[in-house]
Amino acid sequence: MQICPSKIRIRQEIARLRAASQAIGLVPTMGFLHEGHLQLMRRAAQHADAVVATIFVNPTQFGPNEDLSRYPRDLERDLDLLRAEGVAAVFTPSPEEMYLPGADAIVDVPSLSGILQGALRPGHFQGVATVVSKLFNITQPDVAVFGEKDYQQLALIRKMVRD
Repeated sequence: MQICPSKIRIRQEIARLRAASQAIGLVPTMGFLHEGHLQLMRRAAQHADAVVATIFVNPTQFGPNEDLSRYPRDLERDLDLLRAEGVAAVFTPSPEEMYLPGADAIVDVPSLSGILQGALRPGHFQGVATVVSKLFNITQPDVAVFGEKDYQQLALIRKMVRD
């Protein structure tokens, strides 16, 4: 399994996989993996030749009263779990790698980002849509697999992709 901390490195790895005619299945995560995440890796493997996971705790989806620093992290454990699942590569960027200084572009799906949970967590779903858009742009997957635990998030991503 290739561990890729930079956009350049994950793009190189994906180019290598594509040169071998492998379809890419992407599973974005914020890490601290559990069985549900591993099931998503298995589902991606059913629809693609190579599974690429991401581990990125996205600061833009945390509100001012939500403690980003308390989000659980255990990268070495996560990498061991991904290796055991046969994941081809994992993208592990830093916030600075994902959000360059001065960057202010956002992706918004206003019909879904301001209702239900979005009304209680202003900006949360803009952060989700923005980072998923960035991850899609960086990895260019043939298929992406998301859980259904957060149905509003899943609906938002589906609409963003459709739009």
